Amino acid sequence: MKPRLVLAGNVIVDLVIEVPALPERGGDVIGTRTDRTAGGGFNTLVAARRLGTEAAYAGLHGTGPHGDLVREALAAEGVRTLLPVREDGDTGFCVALVDSGGERTFVTSFGVDSRLTGAELDAVADLLTGDDLVQLSGYGLVMPVNGPLLSRFTARLPAGVTVCFDPAPLVAGIPAAVLDPVLARTDWLSCNAREGRLMTGHENPARSAAALRERLSPGAGVLVRADKDGCWLAAPGTAPVHVPGFAVEAVDSNGAGDAHVGAFLALLSRGLDPLSAARGANAAAAYAVTRRGPATAPGLAELVAFLGADPLAHRLAALSV
Repeated sequence: MKPRLVLAGNVIVDLVIEVPALPERGGDVIGTRTDRTAGGGFNTLVAARRLGTEAAYAGLHGTGPHGDLVREALAAEGVRTLLPVREDGDTGFCVALVDSGGERTFVTSFGVDSRLTGAELDAVADLLTGDDLVQLSGYGLVMPVNGPLLSRFTARLPAGVTVCFDPAPLVAGIPAAVLDPVLARTDWLSCNAREGRLMTGHENPARSAAALRERLSPGAGVLVRADKDGCWLAAPGTAPVHVPGFAVEAVDSNGAGDAHVGAFLALLSRGLDPLSAARGANAAAAYAVTRRGPATAPGLAELVAFLGADPLAHRLAALSV
């Protein structure tokens, strides 16, 4: 079977508001544009799907306008839902404030997506195959109900399943009893520089990458994303290396990290080595920030065109979607 990316996380709704600048505490600011789209783990699934990897959503989705929007968006991208609709509430949402520099600030309010059951995760486990890649987010682990269940679910995954963990901005709030079993089972950890600092105390992303790999099992790898500076890759058995980014004019960084994760996993699943996959992920994230919206990852042809004369473009062009 072809490798498939399975998101054991949350797809929620992003209420994106563009603002000139964030207001001071107790202040107010007039938004210049507002949009409502599927977000959260949706961006990772889309990035992988557009590069030719099958994708499935193994999280919860509720009734109501948010749940309807999520299901419609997943279906439009060819992403299958593995769990049935929950009828005890709506899907959650996130308010994303995007300032004039393209930086984003989030406030998240979860819905039924924060109330997993063991039976639902057992049903997901029964649907997994040894070729699957399972993507897990720190957003799920920080939830009081979901966190322990997802931790146990991840620890029990068979060895053939590749586990990718993105700690997310709230990583400091994940209890050690939940986080440690996930780290022990993680094959690839992908985080941004801030999250790497929170987990290791190191400001330098190269040192963060090296320290994070020490917390994982032998054979695991780490990516520390550094925005316009690309990323640091600590592949299994090698010293951390800097993978340069691409100079672009950013207009919206919302979802760029998710695009990076999804592209990296998709390119790995399609046979690229970790270094080439990381460079392709840098390109996908750079492409994404030049377009407005959360799910702006490129398709394979768009990524090849973006890379231009870069040798990686020829390797990607040889792939078929």
